[in-house]
Amino acid sequence: MTARPGSATIRAMTRILIALALSLTLAACGGVGSRDRPAARPSTPIASNVVTAPNFGDAKPVTGWGGKPPQGYAVHGIDVARYQTEIDWATARANGVNFAFIKATEGGDRVDPMFEEHWRGAGRAGVRRGAYHFFYHCRSAEEQARWFIRHVPKVAGGLPPVLDMEWTPFSPTCTIRREASVIREDARIFIDILTRHYGQKPILYTSIDFFEDNQMWKVTGADFWLRAVAKHPQDLYDGQHWLFWQYTSTGLVPGVKGEVDINVYEGNPIQWNAWLAARAP
Repeated sequence: MTARPGSATIRAMTRILIALALSLTLAACGGVGSRDRPAARPSTPIASNVVTAPNFGDAKPVTGWGGKPPQGYAVHGIDVARYQTEIDWATARANGVNFAFIKATEGGDRVDPMFEEHWRGAGRAGVRRGAYHFFYHCRSAEEQARWFIRHVPKVAGGLPPVLDMEWTPFSPTCTIRREASVIREDARIFIDILTRHYGQKPILYTSIDFFEDNQMWKVTGADFWLRAVAKHPQDLYDGQHWLFWQYTSTGLVPGVKGEVDINVYEGNPIQWNAWLAARAP
């Protein structure tokens, strides 16, 4: 016959069970700001259709988003350029980087020096990858679209091409601010050329000031990728539908040296894979 444990023993056992349950809950939830968990180290490549949970941190975390916080979305990814000089893509993939938008070109004569390395590394690690072009307001949209096409290959399963349109007040050569109607026409031309070449609907990235100044909600033929690093997009963009949301530029991601932009996809993992399948060229 087993002796019944005393009250002190029962309390100790209860504390252990509560602590165990809490640790399992946190491990299951994952999410942004969970950098207290050790970085995952993949032993084998992760298939590109498998969604990994974010094990990220943030150098300047935000609370009180006003709407659904980034932690409430399942599919996270990053965008990178020459500033991210060292990326262990396999580690980043295992820790929640499911997609990456990689800067390819700018204007009509500049190629990001890290583009090819990032492009190859992301592809090898099973990260769904896409390329973006930073628009230069002192060259024609046609010239810039052709420059992008010249340097970004069509690949099976690639993410749609991205047009990044922002004001450029710190550019050493081009700080002009043209009429909103001209800006939108440039976007239309660029988007149309890329649609015909890549066979899928492009994405338009922008920030709140550029969006409002140029009435970018009037642009058609592209999905939106919106920047909102202090509030939810619904509180800044007046109900504009978005496909991707860039929620921080100070993200901390295992495998990425230094801070990096982090983004979320609007839907759940099933919707993510369905969207990828429907948009594949």
